[in-house]
Amino acid sequence: MESINPYDILLSLSIGLGLSAACGFRVFTPLLVLSAASLTGYVGLTPGFEWVATAPALVALATATLLEIGAYFVPWLDNLLDMVASPAAVLAGVLATAATFGDVSPLVRWSLAIIAGGGLAAIVQAGSVGLRGASTATTGGTGNFVVSTGELLLSLFFSLLAVLWPVVALALAIVLCLVLVRLGIRMLWQRKTTESVNVS
Repeated sequence: MESINPYDILLSLSIGLGLSAACGFRVFTPLLVLSAASLTGYVGLTPGFEWVATAPALVALATATLLEIGAYFVPWLDNLLDMVASPAAVLAGVLATAATFGDVSPLVRWSLAIIAGGGLAAIVQAGSVGLRGASTATTGGTGNFVVSTGELLLSLFFSLLAVLWPVVALALAIVLCLVLVRLGIRMLWQRKTTESVNVS
């Protein structure tokens, strides 16, 4: 039986989790990058996910990506889209991790894909939704164009980084998630403190 190279496992996991973090900004952009990278043989896929490296999948993901990008630049539609994008981002994060996390047992693969991949995507998506909500509240939605542009660029950045420099992408994704979690806890604490003051 061929031994598993720990470095290959780390590399595969880094690619998947880097793409998962990117899914928190945009659902289809990272999957499009994965499809293109796997179609050209640059990224290997887990057995069973060969369909990702096909021309029909590439065309479908490219179409979905363009529609998603356009929809996020429509005022108020972007906020409504977040209701659908949030669970979709988690599923995309799970898919991206499972599709690239190769020669391990299905139990390990899917456990890490759901917990780590889905978790990273969920944290980033929550931060994105919170930022858009704050922009809508303070600018009436006029500032959401800047938010949407930033999300798109970050999604592209993390997607390409995950393919080109996976370990760096994973490190940055972890840092980003820690920052977002800390900000989320701080906001909840401030809200709780404000509510306590108002009640008293």
